[in-house]
Amino acid sequence: MGFHCSFSSNAAEVVGTELGSELLDSFDGVLKDTIEAMRVGVISISDSRSFDTGKEDVSGTLLLDLLNNSSKLGSVQISRYEIIPDEYDQIVNLLKAYISDSDVILTTGGTGFAPRDITPEATKSIIEKECPGIVTALMLKSLQATPFAALSRLAAGIVGKSLIVNLPGSPKAVRECFEVLEPILSHAVSLIKDEKETVQVTHSKLLGEKK
Repeated sequence: MGFHCSFSSNAAEVVGTELGSELLDSFDGVLKDTIEAMRVGVISISDSRSFDTGKEDVSGTLLLDLLNNSSKLGSVQISRYEIIPDEYDQIVNLLKAYISDSDVILTTGGTGFAPRDITPEATKSIIEKECPGIVTALMLKSLQATPFAALSRLAAGIVGKSLIVNLPGSPKAVRECFEVLEPILSHAVSLIKDEKETVQVTHSKLLGEKK
């Protein structure tokens, strides 16, 4: 049985261009107040960290730190945080449980080529709408850092009113991918929750800044 820790409370070039940076920067101060408190659940998926309770979950705790100290997300409430092994049924069941109280569910780990890396398969089994744009953006960012990012298998999608995004298990990759997610998560949640007024305000502000 694994250890569970929980608590409630080209296109590639565009990413690094001045235009890409300006577009991302334009989200600052626009999206951080779009929702009162974005509820985020974090799942760290790793056999070694789950079964060895003395081994630090570096990637999971880094993700929590990035979320709590973000200057772009505004108010964030960590709804849950758990460490589980690479077991298909456990991943599926936990994702389903998180849906009830998480606007965003971020997983880290289990996205590689190893036989027990099955996080994307578990994720795809429950999502209702895939989000290939998010996956592409994450992969492009990671590929700028290392060609080995091509060996990462990520999934992202919507189920109900929740967004699920798989991140790699490497702390370095988690930090890189968060740089992509940070400016867009709040707006993604507003769109999923059909917050029309908030979405309109955001769109108007962005269009105004681009004039």
